[in-house]
Amino acid sequence: MKKMLRKSLLLFLAGVLALSFAGCAKKTETDKLVVGTSADYPPYEWHIMQDGEDKIVGFDIEIAKEIAKDMGKELEIKDMNFSSLLGALEAGKIDLVLAGMTPDEEKKKNADFTEIYYKAEQGVVIRLEDKDKYKTVDDFDGVKVSVQQGTSQEKIAAEQLKGAQVKTLTKVGDLILDLKAKKCDAVIVELPVAKAYVEENPDLIISEVYVTDEVGGAAAAVKKGNTELLEQVNKTLKRLMDEGKIDEFVADAIKLSSETVE
Repeated sequence: MKKMLRKSLLLFLAGVLALSFAGCAKKTETDKLVVGTSADYPPYEWHIMQDGEDKIVGFDIEIAKEIAKDMGKELEIKDMNFSSLLGALEAGKIDLVLAGMTPDEEKKKNADFTEIYYKAEQGVVIRLEDKDKYKTVDDFDGVKVSVQQGTSQEKIAAEQLKGAQVKTLTKVGDLILDLKAKKCDAVIVELPVAKAYVEENPDLIISEVYVTDEVGGAAAAVKKGNTELLEQVNKTLKRLMDEGKIDEFVADAIKLSSETVE
């Protein structure tokens, strides 16, 4: 009888411990906000070495910190290719996308988007030696133009640069290398990003060519149907915009990018 009671007690305690561990794991997971980004897009997000440590910085990261703070959660940043972000969101690997993402109609099929938190113009980057060669959208017939895969710049290049041969790459840094190596003749990125790279590469300039983005800005993305998180993020974004904090974050990030982007 004593053996049976001891065995029952041990089984009961084991069950309690298992439930406790499961509860702790669930609590830890719930207390974390996992944000997906593509950290090759200064001043939105990019890598720097600071005190011997690789860190992701940028104004999207500062926004992510504020969202996590308002939610009372620990922030975790996951860096991945831009084209993989919405898939990771759908699969539940991340809770939120903050990556200078334009909420066009195609992307809205796979995610719900917040209000636009930052509006930016587009920049067509070319080599300095070609400054007199590319002055209008009609000068790109048969010209190779590189853009980041999965971005609104794909559509812009295809529709607005007449006859351009559009090439996609996964990283913005690779677009710049492509241009410098003369594997393409122009790159389209958002204007703050273009300025960050041009400042560090005197052999490149932002051309006079004017292209537009019909959606006109960046928004955060959440999994379809996650209205609770969407409302929370919109609430934080509104607060930051009302306080002028996003403009402050952008200015600080542009300054830092000019000092660290290679």
